[in-house]
Amino acid sequence: MHIGEKWSRVVLIMVLSRGVAMLMGKYQNSIDDKARMIVPARFREQLSLKCVLTRGIDNCLYIYPMNEWSVLMEKLSKLPMSDPDARAFVRHFYANAVDVDIDRQGRLTIPSELRDWAGITKDLVTIGLISRVEVWSKEHFEDEQGRTELEQSDFAKKMMEYGI
Repeated sequence: MHIGEKWSRVVLIMVLSRGVAMLMGKYQNSIDDKARMIVPARFREQLSLKCVLTRGIDNCLYIYPMNEWSVLMEKLSKLPMSDPDARAFVRHFYANAVDVDIDRQGRLTIPSELRDWAGITKDLVTIGLISRVEVWSKEHFEDEQGRTELEQSDFAKKMMEYGI
């Protein structure tokens, strides 16, 4: 083990010991007639009873635990408002964000504007990605997977390129 690897492990241990949400896994479910989705049980503890739902990237929705939303808001607030791209980026997340409550049965309601934008009609794929949850229409997720899936050799090259 070289020095960089050692410090990476120390940082990982520090992050985990601070209770940073570790959302992971993929689940398939659906929304009911009242536009409620069941939040996978493994995500509920990290999300707590109140979280933020907003537009994501790639036509999916993001669910953020309140503490992670605060981190994102802090980063977004530091972007230069003189830059039109930065303003558009901030608008994308803020203008479409809603506070949502997870009820006693582990469900949250997806507002119609967000459902329509993400193409969600019935079947969902829900993915934990470290600090947030992505909610996809099953059709969009399958299309995205087919479009972005890397060949094994390309996957290995990208891991090396990203230092993983």
